[in-house]
Amino acid sequence: MYQYRADAPSRDTLAQTPHWVLLNFGTDWCGHCQAAQAAVSEFIATQAVEHIPVEDGKGRRLGREFKVKLWPSLILLHHGEEVARVIRPTHLDDLAPLIQALSN
Repeated sequence: MYQYRADAPSRDTLAQTPHWVLLNFGTDWCGHCQAAQAAVSEFIATQAVEHIPVEDGKGRRLGREFKVKLWPSLILLHHGEEVARVIRPTHLDDLAPLIQALSN
């Protein structure tokens, strides 16, 4: 299992990242985030992505830059550009858009 981190990378840092990154916006106390943890953990264990769990909330800049409205919001980046987004997954099947983007 993982914990959401308050020390989110900047958008500029993400733009310079040459590999796949999965931003996972949420909070440790969010019930939807807790319900998604098993599926997300299974996904990151089988995919070549850097997983960054980002604590989101009022005043959190990165979440606002990505227009996050609901938790958890998973955003897959390639070379800093968003290629897929999944909101409130509960099963591995819900992450199919991310898996599909990784295979393209």
